[in-house]
Amino acid sequence: MNFIPYLQLNGNAREAIGFYEKVFHAENLGVITFGEMPTTSDSPFPENAKDLVAHGAISVGGSVIMFSDTFPGQPAQEGNLVTICVTFDDVEKARQIFENLQDGGQVEMPLSEMGFSPAYGVIKDKFGVTFQIYTEGQQG
Repeated sequence: MNFIPYLQLNGNAREAIGFYEKVFHAENLGVITFGEMPTTSDSPFPENAKDLVAHGAISVGGSVIMFSDTFPGQPAQEGNLVTICVTFDDVEKARQIFENLQDGGQVEMPLSEMGFSPAYGVIKDKFGVTFQIYTEGQQG
């Protein structure tokens, strides 16, 4: 059994995939658009949906993150119910990723030493996805 974060975005999933590929040095596992999905004459996709992402995935370390755009007329709701906690064993690597996520994002808690982590911070990126950056071990 695996638990995989699945991000549903408002028409910018392809941009998010590219951004996370760059930030996390991730591998793009593929993208399928709504236009590439099979349709029937009873349920064709609207023209404005054909280039939207129906399913995409990236591999980050040993983890996978999946993506899709919402179907037109069904917008995603931004919220804080689910966050993605990215763990590191290297403070400098954590700092680098935190800084990269700031591109168009908003720091909710600056990356700093906490009692439970030598470098912990929270950031909402430009897509409205909240990341907790957590570093294990001792600061070196």
